[in-house]
Amino acid sequence: MDPSKIREKIGRFRILVIGRANAGKTTILQRVCKTRDNPETYNSAGKKVDLAVLAPSRERGLHDIENETVFRSNPGFVFHDSRGFEAGGESEFIKVKAFITDRSKETKITNQLHAIWYCIPMDEASRSFTASEEKFFSQCDTGSIPVIVLFTKFDALYGVAYSQLKKEGRSRKDAKELAPKRAEETFRDGPQLKLINGVQWPPKGHVCLPNMDKDNAHCGALIERTAGTLDDEALKQLFVSTQRTNLEICMKYAIER
Repeated sequence: MDPSKIREKIGRFRILVIGRANAGKTTILQRVCKTRDNPETYNSAGKKVDLAVLAPSRERGLHDIENETVFRSNPGFVFHDSRGFEAGGESEFIKVKAFITDRSKETKITNQLHAIWYCIPMDEASRSFTASEEKFFSQCDTGSIPVIVLFTKFDALYGVAYSQLKKEGRSRKDAKELAPKRAEETFRDGPQLKLINGVQWPPKGHVCLPNMDKDNAHCGALIERTAGTLDDEALKQLFVSTQRTNLEICMKYAIER
């Protein structure tokens, strides 16, 4: 089916983004939508939300997961934001579960939730799973909606790897060059992956996202991994055609078709 006809039938690709405060969620969404601009937020009635009014409300702990976040650079994506359960405790977790359940029951595919991105930052202050994250993956059955874990700020592990390599006698130059690979190898055998693979409701996949604040950063790995988790061919085509950050992926799926 032609991508334009798919978009007309399905609408926009809808993603729930879950993550702690300062997990780098906005930066990643900007990369996915290929922009540095801030998004626009709309309530469930389609009315634009004034962020100047919303900001104080967030500080008071009020947050509406039904709000839709859209970037002008790529309106084919619509994002829903959950700040992570440490911010709202049990009530926030209940809201997220209800949101996922309700969206799963939607009869119109355009109103359904198509994917979940769960952001876990790897900076030094929060390298391991929190109780809230363990709770989500042990108690929240998302059904057919795929969950992808985004290990954000992954470059924070480069410094640890650099120090290890220096202790092993590597020069500064060699340690710096080898640090990313060592960090990936250490992470692969580390506790985070064992945890997410050993829970009751494991994610469909994960990606490591370093240096998202750099000008040359891109989210190609995230786009490809998300597309690979989609079983519905129409949804997969919509997702691939909607994203604009990696033409190689668009060509890859066009050839496969």
